[in-house]
Amino acid sequence: MTHRTTFASRLRVLTGIALVGLLSACSTIDRGTAPALETNASWAVLPFENHTETPMAGNRAAAIATALINARGVGQVKRYTGDALQETLFNGREAKRRDDALAWARGEGVRYALTGAVDEWRYKVGVDGEPAVGVTLEIVDVGTGATVWSGAGAQSGWSREALAAVGQKLIRNLLGTGLANAR
Repeated sequence: MTHRTTFASRLRVLTGIALVGLLSACSTIDRGTAPALETNASWAVLPFENHTETPMAGNRAAAIATALINARGVGQVKRYTGDALQETLFNGREAKRRDDALAWARGEGVRYALTGAVDEWRYKVGVDGEPAVGVTLEIVDVGTGATVWSGAGAQSGWSREALAAVGQKLIRNLLGTGLANAR
């Protein structure tokens, strides 16, 4: 009996290790430590750069981020609309768009801004068509223009999972650290 019990225990442990390894292979995340953020500060979500071939991927990710920040209740959240809807592929105007958006945020009296970039937003080619998302996020002190926190991540989902759901999970996971000290 002890041989079978030992074998079953080892099999469960190995299965658990394999499952953790399989699930961890689905995402990669790097992020800074949570910054000390001013409580109840005003926030803005600025346009996200789109480094993909998927039209409007930056706008999609920014909309998800706006909803997630609002859900956290960190303060008043505004969304820059300026020329955000004019997202075009490979237009080379990202630096000017960011500067314009930061100037708008300063004019609105915003304390912190969330901005970022989308590096992947697609369904993988193949039989399963798995969703794949890659984003970088930055929290910027609007007054100084300094980045106070940043994080980057990539995640893929299962074949029946929605692309927006994978994006939402990834952005929520990243923001969990960036907003940990903002209540």
